[in-house]
Amino acid sequence: MSEPMTNRLAPLLTAKPNGRKVAMLTAYDYPMARLLDEAGVDVLLVGDSLGMVVLGYPDTTLVTMDDMLHHTRAVVRGRVSAPVVADLPFASYETPEQAVVNARRLVEAGANAVKLEGGSAKAAHIAAIVGAGIPVVAHIGMLPQHVREEGGYKIKGKTPEDAQRLLEDAKAVEAAGAIAVVLELVKPEAACAIGAAVGIPTIGIGSGPDCDGQVLVTHDLVGMFPWFTPKFVKPLSAAGETIRSAAAEFILRVHGAGAQV
Repeated sequence: MSEPMTNRLAPLLTAKPNGRKVAMLTAYDYPMARLLDEAGVDVLLVGDSLGMVVLGYPDTTLVTMDDMLHHTRAVVRGRVSAPVVADLPFASYETPEQAVVNARRLVEAGANAVKLEGGSAKAAHIAAIVGAGIPVVAHIGMLPQHVREEGGYKIKGKTPEDAQRLLEDAKAVEAAGAIAVVLELVKPEAACAIGAAVGIPTIGIGSGPDCDGQVLVTHDLVGMFPWFTPKFVKPLSAAGETIRSAAAEFILRVHGAGAQV
């Protein structure tokens, strides 16, 4: 890992030993990246969740490498200090070799690290990317890229056996060289146990308060996608309604007699 990249990723690399929580939010374009960076966010994630909240797809499986490269470049233009982590999209890391090729493309677009879904089954892929000098954030628990085969978004770690599998996955991705691991929809007790067992930071999404950090889809946080909000999210604003109201007011002004826009 190069020195500049190490410096940029300091919020992740130093979080756990310093006992400091990591605040990660998604960004998909220049203005959002700039606003979140100015707010002081620790890490910007160019998530393949853009498939739903930006591109209107039903899930993340239709997001392409070209989509991810396009949005990563836009986010990088808007950030000043926060590191940028970019998702490897569905079917872009079927083999370790393909994973390295596409991880390099995301880094060339400006990402400081890449994220991929999968635990023990993707350890070789993570090791290959890390071996190529590219930092990796792993992602275990609920895997959105597998939502179709799983039949929905389901909580993980509910049984002792499932919790143990998740723990083994976390240890495997750490051993492979991942610098952090996202825990999505993991039972809080299981997430807490994983955090205690690994030396890399755990970044939770819907996995309870005991993770080393939290990540949210920014559109959920600010109420920018009012048609659906995950149960574990409490929006801190109603940006979607603000936009709708402003547009309605503009329409009224234009339609009104002698209106001044």
